[in-house]
Amino acid sequence: MSGPRPLGSGGRGTLASVASSLLFGGVYFVTPLLAPASAESVWGIRTLFTVPVIAVALLVIRQWHLVTEVARRVRRRPVLLLGILACGLLVSAQLWVFSWAPLHGRGLQVALGYFLLPLVLVVVGRFLYGERLVWWQWGAAGVAAVGVGFELSRVGGVSWETLLVALGYPVYFVLRRALGIAHLGGMFWEFVALAPVAAAFFSFEVVEGSAAAANPALWWAGPLFAAASGVALMLYLAASRLLTMSLFGLLSYLEPALLMAASMLNGERIGPDELVIYGAIWIAVLMLMAGGIARLRRSRGRP
Repeated sequence: MSGPRPLGSGGRGTLASVASSLLFGGVYFVTPLLAPASAESVWGIRTLFTVPVIAVALLVIRQWHLVTEVARRVRRRPVLLLGILACGLLVSAQLWVFSWAPLHGRGLQVALGYFLLPLVLVVVGRFLYGERLVWWQWGAAGVAAVGVGFELSRVGGVSWETLLVALGYPVYFVLRRALGIAHLGGMFWEFVALAPVAAAFFSFEVVEGSAAAANPALWWAGPLFAAASGVALMLYLAASRLLTMSLFGLLSYLEPALLMAASMLNGERIGPDELVIYGAIWIAVLMLMAGGIARLRRSRGRP
């Protein structure tokens, strides 16, 4: 009797994406418990603890050669270091706003950015990588565009938190692929490049500042929070590598739903004047989900 069939890259990518979303949702919910630590110090903790988490993961899966390979490429072409630093800055901006938003009551704006992100990735996959889109993907992108257009006409723009997430991550993913560092080895060097800045924030605001004195739980909750964040980010980037850009975007919808739930559990509310854009995004989400489920059923030969 044969054993279970091993998962292909699509199956592994799907599991990585779902696990990442669940971890990120949990991290988002507990972030306010780290107060009075600032978003900068929380980012510093996450960055510092993510480096050893990645290192251990690479050793466990026996892929440390990815780190040395990037180091050799940097020695041959030092200009690659600038690309790694740019990737580090891009992902650090995302980690910072992910911590800043729930601490300042702006969690819903970041969640909206994560709702828009998969739609942006669908468009990027089509025009940059030549991935074919079907009618319901175009329709979902159109509905989302109508919602964004309404918000632009209502308030003259979309919040900077939303734009940072929706546009920043696609630039990050595209740059990593273009540089050939879209793997854990590249991610290791991205975090190492920003580690000195992270150490400065952590030392100034937590070790020497008053945050730890006001909230002694930071000494154990901070590292635990950072470790969970590091694992979630690794799974997220692994999913981005294992899946097509369009499928990766489709599966990414679980995370913003959890972020929205976490924000509302923490006391945030959607105003009546914001219902149009949220409604449009949710309609787009449902269209992509329905289309994706239908495609999966057809590929498996189900009626």
